[in-house]
Amino acid sequence: MKISLITPTYNSAATIARTIDSVLEQDYTDLEYIIVDGASTDKTQEIILSYQDKIDIKFISEPDQGIYDAMNKGVKLATGEIVGILNSDDVFDNAKILSKVAESFTGLEVEGIYGDIKYFADDINKVTRYWFSGYYQEAKLNSGWIIPHPALFLLRSVYDKCGFFRTDFKIAGDYEFILRLLKIYHLNLKYISTVLVRMYDGGVSGSSLEQRKKGWAELKLAWQVNNLKVPPFFILRRVLSKISQLVIK
Repeated sequence: MKISLITPTYNSAATIARTIDSVLEQDYTDLEYIIVDGASTDKTQEIILSYQDKIDIKFISEPDQGIYDAMNKGVKLATGEIVGILNSDDVFDNAKILSKVAESFTGLEVEGIYGDIKYFADDINKVTRYWFSGYYQEAKLNSGWIIPHPALFLLRSVYDKCGFFRTDFKIAGDYEFILRLLKIYHLNLKYISTVLVRMYDGGVSGSSLEQRKKGWAELKLAWQVNNLKVPPFFILRRVLSKISQLVIK
């Protein structure tokens, strides 16, 4: 099965090379790699173009409406049966991840698979948080649990069925998208107990208290735009679930 892998990026000169190297290391060859750049003003584009002789990259660079707009552009360009998203400061956990993903779809009537994530800060080899996704339960979802989007791979047809990322969300668009998949469309997803991605623990939502507040507001809005009642103490329960992911040294 062909996998379309999408990397949205903007001014990621400090990290994009390690992300592309992570893709290059994969032992799975039926791969389409799409990088959607938001018209970076640093050396991001130059670095990406330097890889053109090593890996076939479908590359576009133009102004966009944010990361979720870039993701949507990538999905619309995708020609593979499976679609995954790897952020421009994240890497795959090892060289066999995409092979594991493809194997997990084979012979199964599933619309997507998901796994676990390790977080890192300054050192990619030092884990700061471990996101053990576990099996889906509605009670967990109501307590703030969600599938980590970098560890989620979907059939391309899911986007035609369920829609794309909402570009009016700036922080929690991935949360709204996955909430919609689970609560509205009851997507048939399979959990595999494997770390798929090492994710940089320094995204927009956690960069300041003000950003956290904006993120929490969007999390609640994700329920409301889908005509769902926000669960009691939802934000508190979500914060507590994240604390449980911390790796104690």
